[in-house]
Amino acid sequence: MKKTFSILFLCLGVWVFSQQVESFTTIFNDKISIRALEIYGNKVWYSGTDSKFGFVDLKNKENQKQLILSDQKLQFRTLAQDKNSFYAINIESPAYFFKINKKDLRSETVFTDTAKTAFYDALHFVNDQLAYTFSDADKSNMLKLAVYRKGTWGMLKNNVPLNSGEAAFAASNTNIASTKKYLWIATGGKSSRILRLNFKTEEIEIFNTTFIQGESSQGMYSIDFYGDQFGIAVGGDYTKQEENINNIATSNDAGRTWQIQASGKNAGYTTCVKIKPGSNGKEIISVGDRHISYSSDFGKTWAKISDEKGFFVCSWVDKSTIVFAGKDRISVMKLKF
Repeated sequence: MKKTFSILFLCLGVWVFSQQVESFTTIFNDKISIRALEIYGNKVWYSGTDSKFGFVDLKNKENQKQLILSDQKLQFRTLAQDKNSFYAINIESPAYFFKINKKDLRSETVFTDTAKTAFYDALHFVNDQLAYTFSDADKSNMLKLAVYRKGTWGMLKNNVPLNSGEAAFAASNTNIASTKKYLWIATGGKSSRILRLNFKTEEIEIFNTTFIQGESSQGMYSIDFYGDQFGIAVGGDYTKQEENINNIATSNDAGRTWQIQASGKNAGYTTCVKIKPGSNGKEIISVGDRHISYSSDFGKTWAKISDEKGFFVCSWVDKSTIVFAGKDRISVMKLKF
């Protein structure tokens, strides 16, 4: 009986994942590297290399537009939005904070960080009045956050020290997540930890993890939370993409402790993770340079559902549609449940 049940369960699992991808369609091509996405007005908005910013319509891919935000050929790996505008920050110094009006797409520089060490890895809006962006530290090795409060950018004063070699990865603009109560930042490199900001007390706590770390290429690359308690982190080592040990972890206590999941049993290095809307954290999509993977049990087990390569970032459009972007293209996957 047990053997029969096991075989039936295995067959069912194979059937579920083999039937999951209904379609996979490329809707945009260009010579560009894209690591940041936003969904607005039934369009996919992106920022990327060579100062490029633009959109492609999800219903009509012929409806697309691209702007060049600067003649300096900046590299954008961040993109976020509030009710009226998009915001993008280039990597490297000087870091220009661009604001793009949603109505007329006119852009302006609203803040500049001239520090030689400026390198902004992720930009995240908590709500229309509050946003945070995380940069590599300067020589003091203190936590460096820029904060947007009610229309104005400035640096957040804090006394949080980072470990030597601790930074973050501008891989998909997703090493920051938030709920109404907390903001989380995932670090990586020689030390991979979770920084948690309590909005009510404005206290920042730091939690150690057993995530792969120790080398500059290792650590958490992306996090997502569903509610104040459940979170997931993914990453690995971009120099050894097939390795899959200690590169996925979940938390059930608001990021305080993390449990390694599927170690040695996943598709390897992963740059972006997103929880399916309305799933309570149970269903999750992830993407790496060499795979797209899916979990239907809170990140405990994973199935590779596509061998598509060259994608770095993903975002749910609705409960059955996911958009992916990366090297030279944007594509849309339809899932069948």
